[in-house]
Amino acid sequence: MNRSTTDSSANHRLDGLTAVVTGANSGLGLQTVIDLAQRGASVVLACRSEERGAAALERARIASDSGSLTLRQLDLGNLESVRSFARDWTGPLDLLVNNAGVMATPLKRTVDGFEQQFGINHLGHFALTGLLLDFLRQSPSARVVTVSSLAHKRGHIDFSDLNSDARYRAWKAYNQSKLANLMFTMELDRRVRAAGWPLIAVAAHPGLSTTNLTAGMRGAAVLDLMGGFFRIMGQSDVDGAQPILLAATGPHVHGGDYYGPDGPGETHGNAVLVAPAPSVLDEGVAAKLWAASEELTGVTYAGLPAA
Repeated sequence: MNRSTTDSSANHRLDGLTAVVTGANSGLGLQTVIDLAQRGASVVLACRSEERGAAALERARIASDSGSLTLRQLDLGNLESVRSFARDWTGPLDLLVNNAGVMATPLKRTVDGFEQQFGINHLGHFALTGLLLDFLRQSPSARVVTVSSLAHKRGHIDFSDLNSDARYRAWKAYNQSKLANLMFTMELDRRVRAAGWPLIAVAAHPGLSTTNLTAGMRGAAVLDLMGGFFRIMGQSDVDGAQPILLAATGPHVHGGDYYGPDGPGETHGNAVLVAPAPSVLDEGVAAKLWAASEELTGVTYAGLPAA
């Protein structure tokens, strides 16, 4: 039986909890920040652009009527920025929402030389989570929520060309990065359970939601076409954020859960527990991806053994 948004009420208070939301300057991230702050959480908006982050911070403060919001600069395409963010963190962290991402962009490389979509969507969040692990462990009921996509169903982890060095295809790289998000979540869940830690690792996807995610796509014609499609077929960013919020705050969420809309094709609707593609559950591939991610980022999850 599906667990729906009835599991999580807007009246469910989060007073005393601290959350970090990446990609919080607009869209799903901003709506997630506003909802968490309205419920009493102290929320850090982790944004690449300080200018856009400052504007989002003001919007979130007005919308949530909360004074417990702060802005911190974080560039997931720069591992030194990720390390700096983690070095400056103090105290328990109750909730990490790995939301930031780019989609179907022209070929670009991160500061560290990674293909941008794999580097930001997956490797940046893999490194951030690992570097914040000790602070998450200080919370008695911490959660890591990683935002994936329907596109994971068309994804394949190409270990022969993870970084698109041999050939780059924008959608193939995006699909791979979103599959990696889910495989990371499932492997993290297996490892924390094996270690007996109370941390919960879960994932969510927003269906088709009207956000600025299409802004980085190649060419004006493609941008207009895809942007128009999402505006016509997609749901609002408020509705798209509901699966993320259910994963983050629902009282009956379990490690390894995956949430999305309940409408046709999971494109829109109420937030419920949904099933990932069968490939997500391949533990051998997930373990291999984990090892590759540790090697590429130089971040290891200290004290967390393999499942």
